Amino acid sequence: MSPPGIAGKVAIVTGAGGGIGLGYARELAAAGAKVVIAEVDYEKGEAAAASIRNTGGEAAFVHVDVGSEESTRSMAARTCALYGGIDFLVNNAACFRDMRQASLLEVEWSYYQAFMNVNLNGALLCARACTPAMRSRGSGAIVNQSSTAAWMGVGYYGLAKLAINGLTHCLARELGSANIRVNAIAPGPTDTEALARQVPPAYIGQMVAQLPLSRLGTPHDMAQACLFLLSDSAAWITGHILAVDGGQIVRC
Repeated sequence: MSPPGIAGKVAIVTGAGGGIGLGYARELAAAGAKVVIAEVDYEKGEAAAASIRNTGGEAAFVHVDVGSEESTRSMAARTCALYGGIDFLVNNAACFRDMRQASLLEVEWSYYQAFMNVNLNGALLCARACTPAMRSRGSGAIVNQSSTAAWMGVGYYGLAKLAINGLTHCLARELGSANIRVNAIAPGPTDTEALARQVPPAYIGQMVAQLPLSRLGTPHDMAQACLFLLSDSAAWITGHILAVDGGQIVRC
């Protein structure tokens, strides 16, 4: 049974050409939403949208560079032209799969700035671009992609995700009066190509062994949480960071 309040709505999912983002897009389409695959990679974006349409869902590819204000505004305008408005935004796009490994004190400054422009500023730019259309509809919901790395003190990736948590809190306060809810999902170690590229298999095994629920997460796990936070079932939930992590992080 699909969560209430998803069918017929218009959802943008950034970085939905693969991995968790594609999982979000597929589950939203299966629940009856009209989905925009907002992706910087043309080939992956087109393929993702086609795969959803081939299974009976409604989806379109819209190119976006989330680090560009002009591009994010174009994304929102194109979505409104295609589907008449915007109800949901999932800020999934981030640099992770090909992320360079370096310490905060040694990372090349130009790379750090470019990294933060996508992983932090991109979520804000997309929210700024999409919220006018949500306001015109009288409501909306945003889900930002955080990570359990936010609470682990792990370099600039963890720093960006901790900032995403703060952005989620700030936007929830700013947008509540417009009936726009803003929450975040913090995935734990998830079985994706990106994780396999970034983390050695032996270390993945150690992480899984330490989890109370001892397995890797899946895009499906994340998507179920995302649909809940977007749906009417979460109508009085905003400013919340939901860890979907098999118990990796326990916070008081």
